[in-house]
This record gives sequence, structure tokens and C-alpha cells, in this order.
Amino acid sequence: MGLRINDIAPNFTANSTNGTITLHDWIGDGYAILFSHPKDFTPVCTTEFGAVAQLAGEFEARNTKVMGISVDSVDDHMKWKRDIEAFAGAPANFPIIDDTSLTVAKLYDMLPADAYLPDGRTPAHSATVRTVFIIGPDKKVRLTMTYPMSVGRNFAEVLRALDAVRATDGVPVATPANWVPGQDVIVALSLNDEQARAKFGEIDVKLPYLRFAKAGK
Repeated sequence: MGLRINDIAPNFTANSTNGTITLHDWIGDGYAILFSHPKDFTPVCTTEFGAVAQLAGEFEARNTKVMGISVDSVDDHMKWKRDIEAFAGAPANFPIIDDTSLTVAKLYDMLPADAYLPDGRTPAHSATVRTVFIIGPDKKVRLTMTYPMSVGRNFAEVLRALDAVRATDGVPVATPANWVPGQDVIVALSLNDEQARAKFGEIDVKLPYLRFAKAGK
């Protein structure tokens, strides 16, 4: 069975482009995003890692660390980083894990159903699918996304999802469809109207079970 929301993210120690990393220690007291890609020196992955490099300041502002995972070696990662940085016009300073052993790919169920492990494997053999895990300061999985190899991720959506996770963390609210920071949030059903007004001030009651409040109240 794959990882579920609120599972503790499996801990691991691995070599990376930033040295040896133990996941839970590396996360510290902030949020973290793990994202896998099929293989180094591939076109879609280069655009994705370039997008992450360009968003470094956005992740830092959200107290969030990002880590890439590949089934290739650190030596290959270091060579590939030059291509990523040339394409993106930004430094790719986030760690990229060496997962040639497939330890992390298997631990996080990142392999497609038809994966197999021949010698001289190609991306079609044992490549990880494009997965995203948002992990909270408590080391629990807060959100997952999985894309096929043929579909590049939308990192604006990853950032939006991170904002939504952070906005609702420990607060009795949820975010509606297409929510972006600054928009109203939905009041949790655990609060009645009186409790909701005491906590959030004025609420906008659309339906008895659909009530909006200003974010950040």
C-alpha cells in the first residue's frame, strides 16, 4: 500500500548533491517537498527542475525545503545541474538524492506498475513516475500528487497547494476549489455559527454547511 495522508513520511539517509542527508533531520521544524523525476538528462525533468530553481525564493519565504530524487548517481546529478542552471538561468541549490539503489523509490512507492530492473535500464524500465510529497514539520505526509512520465508538473499548483496546506494547518478551516492566498476560506463544520463568528468575526453563510470567513482571522 502506498503512503497515505497523515502517515509519517518514511525516514531515510542517502547521498545527495548536498552531501549525506537524513530526511527527518534535514526537514527540521519547517515544511518539505520531495519530488521525483524519471532520469537525469531528460527533457521534461530539465524543465521541471529549472522551475524549482526559479522558485527558490518562494519556497524559502514559506519555510519550506525542496529535495529532488532520481534513480541516477550524484556524479550524474552534478553534471546535469549545469544543464538545469543554464536552461533556468537560476542556481539549482536544492539537494538531489542519489537513488540508484531504488531504496527511496520503493519506500515512497514511486515506481510505476510495470517497472522492472534490467541491466542498462532506461527511463522506461525503472524510472520513477513524477510524484510530489508535501511533508509537515511533524514529519507527516500532508499532500501527494502523482503524474505520469509524459506530463510535466505545474509548480505554480505545487506552490498553491503548499499555501493551502499551511493556511489550514491546525486551524478549523478548509480551502475551496481554486483557492489562492488572500481569498476567503471555508469554516469547518466542527464549529457552529456562533463559534465561527467568535473565532473569525463575520461569516458569509452560503448554505448551512458552506460558510466562508476571511483568511487569517
